[in-house]
Amino acid sequence: MTKKAIFGGTFDPIHIGHLYIAYQALYKLNLDKIIFVPSGNPPHKTERIITDSKLRYHMIFEAIKGEKNFELSSYEIEKRGLSYSYETIEYFKNSEKDTEWYFITGVDCLMEIETWKNVDDILSNCKFIVFNRPGYNICDILKWKEFIQNKYKKNIEFLDIPLLDISSTEIKNMIKNGQEVYYLLPKGVDEYIKHKELYI
Repeated sequence: MTKKAIFGGTFDPIHIGHLYIAYQALYKLNLDKIIFVPSGNPPHKTERIITDSKLRYHMIFEAIKGEKNFELSSYEIEKRGLSYSYETIEYFKNSEKDTEWYFITGVDCLMEIETWKNVDDILSNCKFIVFNRPGYNICDILKWKEFIQNKYKKNIEFLDIPLLDISSTEIKNMIKNGQEVYYLLPKGVDEYIKHKELYI
């Protein structure tokens, strides 16, 4: 059976930390494919200004161009209304029924998963994979992970990998301040940002 993972996020902008996580998941979980799904209209970020979805889509396209194990989906940015993870997972699961689906997300999402819509459907329709992020205590993560697993009777896998302390917010602030960021971005993304004059 084919094993594919959905890797969602705003990717505003996508950076080398995202590719690092994707490759770590690819190798450690023996996945066949990782599908990057830029968020369209996420319900948890309605008050935050997010770069136009088409621009974020093209940045991801530049970042993963030529990577045979990575794909890009426009499902959420073409979908009307709010983007809910349970709907995204159902969409991919229904499109390829003979595929074992994984869902990759940061530990920050695990910590707030009780606020997500249809949590039980999410955990039932995929293997939920969580990677660590700077600022979180391992003991707190594992304790909350155990609580969610016991409550929903579903397994969650914690992908404990070395951290790359890179954030999209920091990159945007650096660009705004006129600092160079090409070393934090995948090939092609820096040129695209400069060409479109983003984040200045």
